[in-house]
Amino acid sequence: MGTIKGGEFLIKEIKSEDIFVSEEFNEEQKMMKEAVIEFIDREVWPHRERFENKDFALTEEVMRKAGEMGFLGVSIPEQYGGIGMGFVSTMLVTDYISSATGSVGTAFGAHTGIGTMPIFLYGTEEQKQKYLPVLTSGEKFGAYCLTEPGAGSDANSGKTTAELTEDGKHYKINGQKMWISNAGFAEIFIVFARIENDKNITAFILEFDKNNPNGVTLGEEEHKLGITSSSTRQVFFSDTLIPVENMLSERGKGFKIALNSLNVGRIKLGAACLDASRRIITQSVNYGNERKQFKTAISNFGAIQKKYAEMSARTFTLDAACYRAAKDIQNMIDAGLAEGKSHQDAELAAFQEYAIECAIIKVFGSEVSQYVSDEGIQIFGGMGFSKDTPMESAWRDARITRIYEGTNEINRLLTVGMLLKKAMKGEIDLLTPAMAVGQSLMGIPSFETPDFSEVLSEEKAMIDKLKKAFLMISGKAVQTFGMELESHQQLILAAAEVMIEVYMAESSILKAEKLAKQTSEKEAACQIAMAKLNLFNAVEKAGSMGKEAIIYFSEGDEQRMMLMGLKRFTKYVNNPNPIALRKVIAEKVIAENKYCF
Repeated sequence: MGTIKGGEFLIKEIKSEDIFVSEEFNEEQKMMKEAVIEFIDREVWPHRERFENKDFALTEEVMRKAGEMGFLGVSIPEQYGGIGMGFVSTMLVTDYISSATGSVGTAFGAHTGIGTMPIFLYGTEEQKQKYLPVLTSGEKFGAYCLTEPGAGSDANSGKTTAELTEDGKHYKINGQKMWISNAGFAEIFIVFARIENDKNITAFILEFDKNNPNGVTLGEEEHKLGITSSSTRQVFFSDTLIPVENMLSERGKGFKIALNSLNVGRIKLGAACLDASRRIITQSVNYGNERKQFKTAISNFGAIQKKYAEMSARTFTLDAACYRAAKDIQNMIDAGLAEGKSHQDAELAAFQEYAIECAIIKVFGSEVSQYVSDEGIQIFGGMGFSKDTPMESAWRDARITRIYEGTNEINRLLTVGMLLKKAMKGEIDLLTPAMAVGQSLMGIPSFETPDFSEVLSEEKAMIDKLKKAFLMISGKAVQTFGMELESHQQLILAAAEVMIEVYMAESSILKAEKLAKQTSEKEAACQIAMAKLNLFNAVEKAGSMGKEAIIYFSEGDEQRMMLMGLKRFTKYVNNPNPIALRKVIAEKVIAENKYCF
């Protein structure tokens, strides 16, 4: 299985045999999947009302049981108390454990991601031996104290201070943190503070004992729109003492730790939106098949079928991208281990390498989750607005996903920023293909009719053209604004939109092609239809965003030429029929009475 570097999907042709799909889970992973689903169906789904009524104790209880089941340490090596199943399995567990309520999904994500991974990725051997076993077992829970009242997206501007005591044995922490997930029951805090006038913050591990608070006080539980049984509090530090040996990594490395921990959190957040979306679709189809209006089930109406199809296509696409990226990360971890790297260094390098893909998946996944839950409410109609159905709580829970782990706006800006940084460092050659696209615009386009006899061959050709559209837009943007580009945020957002659509659409096309080759075109007809429908939407969005960007940074003949190029890059030879595609998808889920892919 070939592996490409992070961001290289924009300049290389990817083959379907080189990506991993969730249908390829091994036996151990399939057993883990069934165990997690059974756990959620038993421990969480029947108690949704309690989660909506701020039953924080129930969230903690479910987390303890998840620890007993081994779900909290899936990818942590066995010598630290985990079960060492690898990153694909971590994504799998995150996917299915987050499906019933955002309260458990948030508690799980905060604990296993930003609560545990900083220690695993940056801790000394002593720190890992001491803290990872109790975190992976659920004996103790982790929280991540980064955000402050004046430091949200600008994480490095925090005002919390760390001062070395006179005897040199402790750091004295003073300051305030807010929106701290799991704060109400966590006993191990990753705390970020600034030593003296350091440019960058430093990270520390704080053991918190409620019976001996050590200058730590917790605010009241926040009243939130959603994730209501996820513990979220302010944390105040007043001369809180942390032993010097509990500094995480080195002085001034806190900002780097924060950023790299978020890479892991972002891709896992994408996965956390997956089974939640599958469940909402299933609930919506169940309701539509039972609900009668005008003497027929509402599932028979085209307006409802359109919703089923679009919800399913976006969820299928998210699934494709999550497990594609997870396997790329896993492959790089395995290669690092084979070269003799420590598990810590191998994982760190892999998460840094695929930071662009992690941000893309976070953005797309969180927006799929919001879209699917919103359409779920609409299908249920007035009942969808009622607390008696699961739709309104799913919609409220979904809303936070576009804010935490970095807002979607920040993540969009990051995708383009990180890509250009890689290009400037010589880690990825964007210039050569961008220049080639520019040259091709000067030439006469080919009028030959291509051979599209192979399954999804035209769709793959369209992906290639969308990549050219992105290279044209980003290349010209860099040429026009140079180092000043980052101050043109709306332009970057437009370019990011095209990049995101390229990665996600390519993922679904490659997944559908792989499934068609493994079975047959007939058996994979619905997956092919979902991939085609998603691509159709992606092409429309790329055309719109691309036009916005081109009009912003060009004028006259150059603008006309680039707009013609964009039209060429977003034009099918054989136009797909989105209404017919939606019908194929909707008929399948209606017949199966569930999301069945």
